[in-house]
Amino acid sequence: MYKVSMVSLGCPKNQVDAEQMLYTLQNAGFELTPAEADADAIIINTCGFIESAKAEAIENILEAAKYKDEGKLKALIVTGCLAEKYQNDVTEEIPEVDVCVGIGSNGKIAEIVKNAIEGKCKNSFGDKCDLDLNAKRILGGAPYTAYLKVADGCNNCCTYCAIPKIRGKMRSRTIEDCVTEAKELAKNGVRELIVVAQDTTAYGSDIYGKPMLSALLKELCKIEGIHWIRTLYTYPDKIDDELLDTIKSEEKLVKYLDIPIQHVNSEILKKMNRKGSRKDLEALIKKIRAKIPEITLRTTLITGFPTETEEQFEELCEFVKETRFDRLGCFAYSPEEDTIAAEMDGQVDEQTKVSRAENIMEMQMDIMREKNEEKIETVLEVIIEGWDDYIKCYFGRTVCDAPDVDGKIFFMSDRPLIIGDFVRVQINDCLDYDLLGELTI
Repeated sequence: MYKVSMVSLGCPKNQVDAEQMLYTLQNAGFELTPAEADADAIIINTCGFIESAKAEAIENILEAAKYKDEGKLKALIVTGCLAEKYQNDVTEEIPEVDVCVGIGSNGKIAEIVKNAIEGKCKNSFGDKCDLDLNAKRILGGAPYTAYLKVADGCNNCCTYCAIPKIRGKMRSRTIEDCVTEAKELAKNGVRELIVVAQDTTAYGSDIYGKPMLSALLKELCKIEGIHWIRTLYTYPDKIDDELLDTIKSEEKLVKYLDIPIQHVNSEILKKMNRKGSRKDLEALIKKIRAKIPEITLRTTLITGFPTETEEQFEELCEFVKETRFDRLGCFAYSPEEDTIAAEMDGQVDEQTKVSRAENIMEMQMDIMREKNEEKIETVLEVIIEGWDDYIKCYFGRTVCDAPDVDGKIFFMSDRPLIIGDFVRVQINDCLDYDLLGELTI
């Protein structure tokens, strides 16, 4: 029996692809192992979204290649967005890689791995539409939390983004298929469901003729065993009253919205091929907070987009100060090959891009500290994620926090607790992005 180890990088959507490949491999008789030194084959499931992700992928590939000399490794295989984007260039430029596999060939991963171990190395790039969105999975993370990928690809064509070329046009799953998978996840112990797609608010428009996220969320809320449902990647121009009413009325839907706005200056937004304006964004956020006062709002921003002036950056800073997002991530613009923005005149120098992003994050740190201080003496629902042996307390996430991208809460308890359970915790203090508290009775 051959042993296979996998390293999956990048976003939650890529993680789902990795989990589907793991199921295919195990079902074909491979033994899955976290120990790379013991593996006959190592798969690096890559992200290729921005330059830093490509650098991380290459670093992981070269690190894994060492096991050809130090371990029993016979085949090093690269999958994911980097593989799909660069295809045969991967094996040509990185000779340590034995096989490169595009996303359309994920379903053939067992055959590809077996052949590679036996010395029959051949790159494979199937049609993007051959990626089976309904394939079974083995969860690679915590058993109580799972991502539900409801669509793949994207139709938005933002000028800085290569995803439409890498993943193709948006393909939604049916509501029935999404619900079937969610029920299976709940049956296997998943308590928190996180709905993802490249543009989650566009879900269903390709197969139903209109966005169907609200309808899907209502069906997911009926599933026994699921306690929290949160949604990521909701685009501002597609957030409507129906979606907000659904979030407000459905108890299982955490009052949390991830809205990637990227910028607020109208000229920059137009060059990004993003819809709306600062005025539109301000009106939307005002409406959301009026309808759901307890909502947690997260966003992502890009600084240093081509032609961004100091004045346009200051407008973004002003907006951040005024809006006071609960959660925010900011990234320096990265010019990606085969994107319109990469060919634009007026590219901003790297130091300026990074400095602007750091300035935004410093502002957000102050906002977060103030917002966390406002939570002191309140009680929040928390999912227990583990025990910190160093500081001798439990840690987890509140309803306000998504995995990996947001903060944590560290809390004391006089009694043993079960990982994955939901408890209520009184907030006593805060530390930067994290909260400190104690279990309530």
